Amino acid sequence: MKLKKKASLLLTCLLIVAMVFTLGACGSKDDAKTDPAPAPAADDADQADAATDETGAADTAALPTLVPGKLTIATGNPAWPPWVIDDKPESGEGFEAAVAYAVAEQLGFAKEDVVWTRTDFDPAIQPGAKDFDFNLQQFSITPERLNTVDFSSPYYKEGLAVIVKKDGKFAKATSVAELKDAVFGAPAGDIAIQYTTDNIAPAKEVQVFNNLSDVFSALNSGQIDATVTALLTADYVVNIEGETEDAQIENGLVLGKLTGSEDATDGLGLLLAKDSPLTAPVTAAVEALREIGKLTELADQWLSPNFPPELK
Repeated sequence: MKLKKKASLLLTCLLIVAMVFTLGACGSKDDAKTDPAPAPAADDADQADAATDETGAADTAALPTLVPGKLTIATGNPAWPPWVIDDKPESGEGFEAAVAYAVAEQLGFAKEDVVWTRTDFDPAIQPGAKDFDFNLQQFSITPERLNTVDFSSPYYKEGLAVIVKKDGKFAKATSVAELKDAVFGAPAGDIAIQYTTDNIAPAKEVQVFNNLSDVFSALNSGQIDATVTALLTADYVVNIEGETEDAQIENGLVLGKLTGSEDATDGLGLLLAKDSPLTAPVTAAVEALREIGKLTELADQWLSPNFPPELK
């Protein structure tokens, strides 16, 4: 009888222990379903924030560039000093070539991840898709152009000058009024067309060419008498320091700076497709370079014009 009671008591204990384990297991399973996931550690959150800055520019893979992981930059065809030296933007030599690489670095791109392409001036400012991420070839920022393309904030601001031939009939002109009978030429889409028309008002309509190189050829051949272009470009293509070996205009003369022409636009900007998702990060990059003094440093390194007299 005692053995039966002991066996019964042992069986009861075993059943109780089994029930405890079963309930414990069920409780754990239910708790796993209802407990919220643990919040990420503070370090993890910081790392996530560090992956991109406010513009999203720190992570190049996240930037919607033309070619993922690459930055495609366009310049002129050809590109002239002092903006690009020896027509080789990939060297990083020349003011705009150096600015382009500085912007690329600010966006997080290594030099080997920059791809260069070429465009003429006018096609670049036309509406529509672009085969570049941004383009720089002395594009002046104007309200009219902002209707069809985007611009970054300006990376440089300069005035305009008139170029003629030293042996031409306008070489001794000292005022805008004396240029009324001159035949002017300018690249298609360039601000020089409107500026010449409005501020010099020549008797003959400004002749339009595909690019600046064609304008210089026309001046060399006598097809036109004069052209209006950026002061620094004028300085280098004429080479008014007296070294004519590399001059693009034979026997050229920078006649003078056009008074107040630096206020004709809002400066030179990097050109992007209209409503480009890159406009904000590219502008932020330009502003960052301005903030740290890099744009001034590059201008001092590459731009050293010999300013001509102002035309009255």
